[in-house]
Amino acid sequence: MKRTLIALALVSLAAAAWPARLDAQEAKMARGTVSAVAADSLTVKVGATDMKFTVDSKTAVEAVGAGTKTRQAQAAGAAGPKLNEVVKIGQPVTVSYTESGGSNHATRIRAISSLPAEPSAASGAGGAKTANGTVKTIAATSMTISGSSGSGATFTQTFVIDGTTKVIGKGAGTAAAAAGGKTVVTELVGTGDTVSVSYHTTGNTLHAAEIRVTNKGAAAK
Repeated sequence: MKRTLIALALVSLAAAAWPARLDAQEAKMARGTVSAVAADSLTVKVGATDMKFTVDSKTAVEAVGAGTKTRQAQAAGAAGPKLNEVVKIGQPVTVSYTESGGSNHATRIRAISSLPAEPSAASGAGGAKTANGTVKTIAATSMTISGSSGSGATFTQTFVIDGTTKVIGKGAGTAAAAAGGKTVVTELVGTGDTVSVSYHTTGNTLHAAEIRVTNKGAAAK
């Protein structure tokens, strides 16, 4: 089946031809499954993280059936089809994008048949996965980290912490003993620490089974 590159027609933005060449020096790429489509944005689930991309008339889209959609749109007097007419929720895609001002702009969206297997997804007994990153926030019942994936995309993940979560790091044994044998997460893990998190996914919730502090942040030194 033939794939066609199209220019999107967005109601709130000027209908202009998209550039034929991407800036390879600035573009990054993310790969995942479409979780939401709006008139001017696309959200893709990359691993366990939702990444949102802005979309405009300069965004190139490559998908099966795009040529037919373009002809239909032009016959109706539009410059091209809307994004949700070409890319559907649940569709595996690769997104080339640039970062600016804290937001991600999609320069090219390519529909693919399936996602490749992630060899690092299963990393322990019981289907445990591992994420490595820097702690953004830490509380008694949750922790949020940020980092980068192998595809060059950045991610943010939030984990649920409970009494079964094991924390490994310098001084962990002493702190646990002082607390009567219980792990005091906020005394062992701080903002800016580099951590490796072993976790399980239940629905949309990530449960931290083990938090290993690999490097203390500058604030704790």
